[in-house]
Amino acid sequence: MHDPYVPMQGWCAVSGNGKMNGIVHALERLSTWSDVPYIYLEDLFVAPDARTGGIGRALIEAVYAHADSIDCGRVYWHTKTDNLIAQKLYDRIASDKSFMMYKR
Repeated sequence: MHDPYVPMQGWCAVSGNGKMNGIVHALERLSTWSDVPYIYLEDLFVAPDARTGGIGRALIEAVYAHADSIDCGRVYWHTKTDNLIAQKLYDRIASDKSFMMYKR
């Protein structure tokens, strides 16, 4: 993330006492479907004792702000189908779950 030639960004959420409560990583990528880049939100983690306090939302909004600053066409991510707690947040701040993910 410190290499200027690698289009990856990262943010963290730190409490007033200096404890890191969450992280997010995002990767900028080109698309054959768009003339502006997309951002893949690759990692989002909030410490279990800090969940439901708005940290996950704030980290995603940091990615959104970065996407807006580079005129990004889309921010997207994947989550496990059984990650129901996270999906409650995602359903409030994102839309369009029309794709399935296949992998090898």
